[in-house]
Amino acid sequence: MNTSRSNRVLLFSGHMIDAPNRESPRFPPELEPAVAKAIHDEIDALDTSASDIAISSGACGSDILFAEDVLARGIALRMHLPFSEAEFIDKSVSFADADWTGRFANVASRAQRFIATEIPGDTSAGEDPYERTNMRMLDEALSLGGNDVVLICVWNGQGGDGPGGTKHMVETVRAKGGEVRWIDIRRL
Repeated sequence: MNTSRSNRVLLFSGHMIDAPNRESPRFPPELEPAVAKAIHDEIDALDTSASDIAISSGACGSDILFAEDVLARGIALRMHLPFSEAEFIDKSVSFADADWTGRFANVASRAQRFIATEIPGDTSAGEDPYERTNMRMLDEALSLGGNDVVLICVWNGQGGDGPGGTKHMVETVRAKGGEVRWIDIRRL
């Protein structure tokens, strides 16, 4: 780990683990070990330090794998949720299995959490909560890290199941000239 430079901000976005009834696989559960290793290796390649900051959401799958890895390194995690914790767990965690709910609780208890509905002025009528959360995470990353922000993403290179997914985050970071480190899930 590097201890001689200023803080770097690791921004993260990635696919959720597939629901049991998902028609076309994107992140099947059997890929979990390979995705966890790829995230770990990508963070290793960045020469991180405990003074760095990680920003992510907390959905089952790659968000939680990223959170577990950075927390194990002593990196502070700032977790953004688009809804109340209970609603977020219902929509983005518990559909996978009870293990993910427990893992979410573990990382959430060790993270600084930001819930969009609890932040004054953070909701607009008709605005997609997932896109809003992506923008909030990116804005925070830029305010904390300046030019030293890196987006790590676990992505299949395609649009998601709705607005505000990994594609949205990748496109937004690239449009702002940010660094994107893409873990292509199709190659794992």
